[in-house]
Amino acid sequence: MRLDGKRAIVTGGGSGFGAGIAARFAAEGAQVIVADIHMENARKVAGEIGGHAIHADVADGASVKALIALASEHMGGIDILVNNAGITHLPAFMEEVSEDDFDRVFAVNCKSVYLTARSLVPALKAQGTGAILNIASTAGISPRPRLNWYNASKGWMNTATKAMAVELAPFGIRVNALNPVAGETPLLASFMGEDTPEMRARFLSTIPLGRFSTPRDLANAALFLCSDEADMITGACLEVDGGRCI
Repeated sequence: MRLDGKRAIVTGGGSGFGAGIAARFAAEGAQVIVADIHMENARKVAGEIGGHAIHADVADGASVKALIALASEHMGGIDILVNNAGITHLPAFMEEVSEDDFDRVFAVNCKSVYLTARSLVPALKAQGTGAILNIASTAGISPRPRLNWYNASKGWMNTATKAMAVELAPFGIRVNALNPVAGETPLLASFMGEDTPEMRARFLSTIPLGRFSTPRDLANAALFLCSDEADMITGACLEVDGGRCI
């Protein structure tokens, strides 16, 4: 019960890493809001873990504002925010990625962090405590060709994490990030271009521990960084990558 009494929001909580984090948080005693643009997925996960589902488009300011207000009303406040929702563009040379794809990647992966902070930080400052966790990627540390603008968006998340941590530390708010390698999530095929045994083998050959990251891996790391056990850790961008970035 390492999160007993805590109140958490997990964006993109309806699938993949987000679903794993939401489940682990609930198992450790937290009230959990599963926020997702796909409500069927959100309701399914929330039903399984005893949480509550709320529709949210993290790239839209009004939707994020409503999410924070509804979550706070439902739980009586918010202690933890996990900015997990994210997308990528399909592998392509940088000059071939459409402007619409570029705008969508930066809206979901970057602008969302600004929007959630704008809506939530005042309340966290008022209570003098809180934890924000941004789910970035090894792509932001060790970029790979043909995912250029996705790489850049995740590098932005790591820098934003450190900048947020420095500014919010005097208010008792910690901000950290996780950098997973590709995992068994709905985005895997997009990262690889196609999901075939050959592509999987090629990708796995770049991971020293020889496997993809799993929702359980991310959930374990997220649990630690969002718990009081990590109350001296802020601005950390932890690699959960099986050695991919070595």
